Amino acid sequence: MSTAVVWLPFLHNFLIIYANFDGPFYIIPAKTLYNPQAIEVLGVGLNLSPEYFAAHLPLYPLFIRVFAPILGYLKSMLFVNIASTVTLVWLFYFVVKKLNLSEKPLLLASIFLFIPRFLITRSVGAPESLFMLLIFASLYLFEEKKLFWSAVLGGLAAMCKTPGILLFLAYFLVYLEQFMRTRKFDSKSLYILLIPAGLLGVFSLYAAQMGDFFAYFHTQSVVPLLYPFAAFNFDAKWIQTIWLEDILFYFALFGFAVVLLKESRQRSFFYFSLVFLVATTFVQHRDIARYILPVVPFVLIAYEKTLTSKKFMYVALLLLPAVYLFVWNFIGHNVAPIGDWSPFI
Repeated sequence: MSTAVVWLPFLHNFLIIYANFDGPFYIIPAKTLYNPQAIEVLGVGLNLSPEYFAAHLPLYPLFIRVFAPILGYLKSMLFVNIASTVTLVWLFYFVVKKLNLSEKPLLLASIFLFIPRFLITRSVGAPESLFMLLIFASLYLFEEKKLFWSAVLGGLAAMCKTPGILLFLAYFLVYLEQFMRTRKFDSKSLYILLIPAGLLGVFSLYAAQMGDFFAYFHTQSVVPLLYPFAAFNFDAKWIQTIWLEDILFYFALFGFAVVLLKESRQRSFFYFSLVFLVATTFVQHRDIARYILPVVPFVLIAYEKTLTSKKFMYVALLLLPAVYLFVWNFIGHNVAPIGDWSPFI
């Protein structure tokens, strides 16, 4: 229902939804499996070389490819995202309820749906919902001691977006903490090697199809990770603005959440949030709100008492129209200049 409201102003020209960055560009690897000759034949245009598509990791395109024979590529792009969102929010509700992380798990899950930047990414073509689902599921299984399947999902997360590799570091820190406390080594901890193996599998695919193991780093579309708080640089390629005060509030809000999670019994929740937040401070991009989305479920858990209070709900309801105005404005102008749709159909 909430996605239908997002789409409502664009029903007269639904191509705006399809064209939102970077959704349609995941269709190209879905159709070609990164074969440069096949990409050239499609004739995407827009001055995009075949190497550019290596920036779009294969798991989301593979899911698009699976459902494309039934739905077509454009509708499949949206279907995979929506299905991932539904599964993610259901899993969030299930975990919060099972682990007794909130007295109002359904309300907390409902708030999750309306995080402004998440509301955008889950309503257009984007890999974020799938990525967040894999991360959250991996962390939950880790807490349930199902270490092999946790690592498998972690490897899949790394095949969806490169920051999935941060799960490896988070789990390593959990194991290090356990070792410092018990002085015992659990051989099952080696399962976490499946996480970097997932990313190596992506690079191996690029080597086989594009002849370049490091094609991802040669796309000229990789956001640089330079130094802490790298976003505060007007001259950077993906910044080009001095209006960055909101990023400070993101770091403050998420940073305090990490502090609150420090005492959590779910040690992987804390370490993942910490590692991902620190890594995000190095991202030199204006859209920090999107890059930090995988930490949102844990921020909601950290602030659950405030977020599920009546006082907050009064404010949230007042802000809801503003959330939708923000989303409509963003989606209406975040459109790739696609003139010929034939390569994406």
